[in-house]
Amino acid sequence: MDDSEKVKLNFYYQKIICFVAIIFFFIKLITWNITSSLSIFSDAIESFINIISGFIGLCSLYISSLPKDKNHPYGHGKIEFISTAIEGVLISIVGVTVFTNTFIRIKYNIHEIILSKLNYGLLLMSFTGIINYLLGFLACKIGQKNGAITLIASGKHLQIDTYSTFGIVVGLILLNITKCTWIDPIISIIFSSIILYTGFKLLRNAAAGIMDEYDKKLLKKLSFYLNEKRDIHWIDLHHLKIIKYGSALHIDCHLIVPWFFNVKEANEEVKKLTQLTKNEFGSKVELSVHVEACSHIHCIFCLNRFCQVRKKLFSKRNLWTLDKTSYYNENK
Repeated sequence: MDDSEKVKLNFYYQKIICFVAIIFFFIKLITWNITSSLSIFSDAIESFINIISGFIGLCSLYISSLPKDKNHPYGHGKIEFISTAIEGVLISIVGVTVFTNTFIRIKYNIHEIILSKLNYGLLLMSFTGIINYLLGFLACKIGQKNGAITLIASGKHLQIDTYSTFGIVVGLILLNITKCTWIDPIISIIFSSIILYTGFKLLRNAAAGIMDEYDKKLLKKLSFYLNEKRDIHWIDLHHLKIIKYGSALHIDCHLIVPWFFNVKEANEEVKKLTQLTKNEFGSKVELSVHVEACSHIHCIFCLNRFCQVRKKLFSKRNLWTLDKTSYYNENK
């Protein structure tokens, strides 16, 4: 599957998420109207945010798929972090609103709350929870395969929404058994707190992407992969950094090659390193490699044992672990 097909698949699946979000919002509103449950109301409001964030995600996927241009030499991928930040703000506002409204109802009319037809509420909420989880699981899987950060964020949001929905279902079961109306606002408070936490995490992830935060997991994966596939002429690798532009990755590194290589030979090694990285991380990877010449201190771990100009015998393999390759660890 080429990049254009991946973009179309991401866009198509995000449309499905938007369509389902609209349907589920009205289902939950009807369920709240039937049962008068505060916890269902909080879930319905979050579903409304799912609609907004879904359409923001659609716009984000479209803009991020645009090719590089004169004004955006690194592409448009950063828009995905901005859309995630907007989603985080909206979710946080919903959390605060639900939290506040719950306390107001507790203060003024908790004894007047009459819950009814909880069996219908259980059935409808369980249905929306199951569908949301399946959608979220597939969105994360497709997003990870295609490198779509927005789709992954949407998938995780749907899965978190599922957890809160099933928590509400458990609460409704308790309500049905005990008939204690005070359980409902407590559930609403708990899950408005979960909504706030979700909003904070999205904001945190968006800020990390915008500020090019050190991604330990991704750097570790890249270091391990290059160590396993390294060429005998790649004597050492260091100063490794990664910048994310949505689904695209910009990688900087310093590669040490034999000192006697001419410019053409050194460039061939850079091409091999670039192709190897794209094979694993996709065609949207862009490498900026600074080539350095080896010296006698590198002889002890140089893998080219047939080198005619080595000053010292090979004694150990230099593993390209995260501690040795990353820019962060070099400058601690």
